[in-house]
Amino acid sequence: MKPITDAPLLWGDKRFHTWNTEMRGVFDEKVFKVMLDAGFTCPNRDGTIARGGCTFCSARGSGDFAGKRRDDLVTQFNDIRDKQHLKWPHAKYIGYFQAYTNTYAPVEELREYYEVILEQPGVVGLSIATRPDCLPDDVIEYLAELNERTYLWVEMGLQTVHDSTSELINRAHDTQCFIDAVEKLRKHNIRVCAHIIYGLPQETHEMMLETGRAVSKMDVQGIKIHLLHLMKGTPMVRQYEAGLLRFLEQDEYIKLIVDTLEMLPPEMIVHRLTGDAPRKLLIGPIWSMKKWEVLNGIDAELKSRDSWQGKYWRNA
Repeated sequence: MKPITDAPLLWGDKRFHTWNTEMRGVFDEKVFKVMLDAGFTCPNRDGTIARGGCTFCSARGSGDFAGKRRDDLVTQFNDIRDKQHLKWPHAKYIGYFQAYTNTYAPVEELREYYEVILEQPGVVGLSIATRPDCLPDDVIEYLAELNERTYLWVEMGLQTVHDSTSELINRAHDTQCFIDAVEKLRKHNIRVCAHIIYGLPQETHEMMLETGRAVSKMDVQGIKIHLLHLMKGTPMVRQYEAGLLRFLEQDEYIKLIVDTLEMLPPEMIVHRLTGDAPRKLLIGPIWSMKKWEVLNGIDAELKSRDSWQGKYWRNA
């Protein structure tokens, strides 16, 4: 395959389009997300479309590092912000509605939650995590309004383009549902970040890359690639015990990430390349706890290949 350029593309000292680089370009300073739990649930937990939730999802709805649900949103915001400030003393903030499905409520309720965070000093925008089947027209209209007056991202879980896998993990929607939701959001120029997971049960190397390749061709502006974490208390533990799940090796995951980065368009913003799980809940893969070792390994693999994000995206 012919690369798009003979010289590596660089974003600062990185060979991929990092979230940090994008934020400094837009706001001219450090910006970090403040993770919040607004008390939502999901339609595949409460019986609306299914029960039990996605088999990989923790009891906190993938918001294990968000604020404490028992606290009001302003208290959560202040608590998480202050902890983040220990690492980054000077920064602005994006309120990140992370736990569960954050558009799964009437618009009047959503407005109350979102607006109180936008009122906090130093907040420059919102990032709202949701499912593609929880975006009715009135919610889309409100998001479009927000997008006109603040910096907005909608983060949606795709996880995989393979509907057989989606059924296995109790995702309770198909790939077309995700594609339709992207189209609805992009009609209003709302930025979309697609979440995918590598290491899902029974998926091969090529199946994972097919998901990455499909996202590279979608009208999404960002991507989060998660390593599958098996956590105690999740329905996936039973799938693991039944032999349906194999943990990826660290080197295998690093190569998958670099293969994917090479396919992504250079303008797509990489929000995340691995993930965290609470140490006390993690069953495996244990190597994932060494997050910086994984990230450094990705940088090293890109350099050893003399590669970068988008090197082969026209051929993807």
